[in-house]
Amino acid sequence: MKRAPPDRKEQAKRAALNALKRVRRQADRADVKLSDWEGEFLGSIEERVKTYGRAFGDPEKGAAGEALSALQAVKLKEIAAKAKAKGEKKELQRRPFKRRAKPYSED
Repeated sequence: MKRAPPDRKEQAKRAALNALKRVRRQADRADVKLSDWEGEFLGSIEERVKTYGRAFGDPEKGAAGEALSALQAVKLKEIAAKAKAKGEKKELQRRPFKRRAKPYSED
């Protein structure tokens, strides 16, 4: 008996819901107080994904088979990083550009 191919939209929906739950759990375990906006963001995204299967309406904002738009995914990663760092906001560490060594020439 052959199985039907997996439904990509359903997989994306499940993955998005699991990611939202994971971020919320990380924040709870680390005793990180999410801001009101972040809590509302997670709640509204979860609600929209459960209702519509995706959290954005404009198809230009994300891939066809994805449940979260590109910016929503970035924001979710930022909240996860905040929970992982236990509420401390890390500054981006940049290294200065280094000068290239001149190639050796005998002239």
